[in-house]
Amino acid sequence: MENSKTKITAEVGKQEIFIIREFDAKPELVFQAHTEPDLLVQWMGLENHTMEIATLENKNFGAWRFIHTDESGNSFGFNGVIHETDFAKRIIRTFEFEGLPEKGHVSLEFLNFEALPNDRTKLTTQVIFKSIEDRDAMIQSGMEHGVVDSYNKLDNLLSKR
Repeated sequence: MENSKTKITAEVGKQEIFIIREFDAKPELVFQAHTEPDLLVQWMGLENHTMEIATLENKNFGAWRFIHTDESGNSFGFNGVIHETDFAKRIIRTFEFEGLPEKGHVSLEFLNFEALPNDRTKLTTQVIFKSIEDRDAMIQSGMEHGVVDSYNKLDNLLSKR
């Protein structure tokens, strides 16, 4: 799965996805866009959705919960725990979609912010799932579209800063 800027890799037989995207901004700015509520709501989620931050404790062992709402008013919740946050370097957190009939489909995300020449950033996200079936279900859910939409909006936001 790849568009011109975002590369999403899911190897057959593995319980993980890698998402790689480069941004024309310093790691500090890309990191802030992932952790500051007023910035997050401007870019995270599908193009035609709004996002509300119910909880965001940007600290080790902090909680987070985001609610996305589509044009018809349908809401979808996501939550997790932030295991580690290291400014402009790394975020480690869990992710769970609240809309599944069965609880416990939690993934672990590692976001690494790498400084590149010319004040650019390479963001590499590794997502590890409970099972290959969970990983495949995430892929089939249309997550690629959501990631690409979000990162395109983030590009636009970073270009204004």
